[in-house]
Amino acid sequence: MDLSVVDLSPVPRGGTAADAFSNTVDAAKHAERLGYERFWVAEHHGMGDRLAGTTPEVLLGRLAGATDAIRIGSGAVLMNHYSPFKVAESFGVLDGLAPGRVDLGMGRANGSPASDRALGTDRRVEDPNEDHRERITAVVNHLRDDYPPEHPYSDLSVPGSDSGPAVPWVLGSSPSSGEIAGELGLRYCFAGFIRPGFAERAFAAYREAFDPEGGLGALDEPRGMVAVNAVAAETDEAAARRRAPAEATFRRMQRGELGDETPTEEEAIEKLGGAPDATPATLDDDEWPRSISGSPETISGLLEQLADRVGVDEVMIQHTVPDHDDALESHALLAEAMDLDPRR
Repeated sequence: MDLSVVDLSPVPRGGTAADAFSNTVDAAKHAERLGYERFWVAEHHGMGDRLAGTTPEVLLGRLAGATDAIRIGSGAVLMNHYSPFKVAESFGVLDGLAPGRVDLGMGRANGSPASDRALGTDRRVEDPNEDHRERITAVVNHLRDDYPPEHPYSDLSVPGSDSGPAVPWVLGSSPSSGEIAGELGLRYCFAGFIRPGFAERAFAAYREAFDPEGGLGALDEPRGMVAVNAVAAETDEAAARRRAPAEATFRRMQRGELGDETPTEEEAIEKLGGAPDATPATLDDDEWPRSISGSPETISGLLEQLADRVGVDEVMIQHTVPDHDDALESHALLAEAMDLDPRR
């Protein structure tokens, strides 16, 4: 099974966005050496001093020059904020900088009313699903120069490499996103750390709707990946402690308290009233935790179980580990757990 990473560019305690981006570049180079398949960066708006990753297309330009082999991409570009042509142009440039190894992950999300107004986003779209489908279709047509001669955009072109355009992915956390990906014949990634209870329904919708003939993809069959909040440590108990910031952050979000900083491991354990229980080595059939943890032996079984449940052979790792060195160690132990082939 392949492993990949999505990085949120968290701002370290007492640090700046510059520190966050430096850590992201370091994490990408580390993931490449460990043998991870791809490294994606996220887009969030209005997150104060907690997350610096607002503009994946800019950050990916830096990652293109810092890496040589690992696939790089967006997890995701939030399409409801942008012009499809501009997105296509940005990723055409990225393909020119890193030929043949760029992924364009497309999703959607509303931020705060203030951030949406500042971005010029219309929150009153009559049919959000249809709007999302149309925007994704437009991006792919621009990337592939696939508009018919009579179309108003047929004279537009997107510069890139001769290795083929960026590979499009549909990202989401609901069955409707899976249906859109299937109807368009594109690759699909489900955010299991956002709405884990919908994972199996989303992949079922994706496979049922998959259309290799009328869609946009060059796929003969569905291709998917599930993103999971997961951390590893030397023991199950140490890994559970490392998972504490993710658990505390989620509880804070449930109360509507976003906060500006991710709690440290010690702060999270104090807020939770103790360290989280270790994740069981085997999950119940109807259980899909929002985050998992374990030693290399435990975490490998958990990742394989979740991947098998939705029928994919790749898992993307997301984490909420505030200490950069701890996060890198977790990635190294996950690579060991899944027997990745290191790049020299």
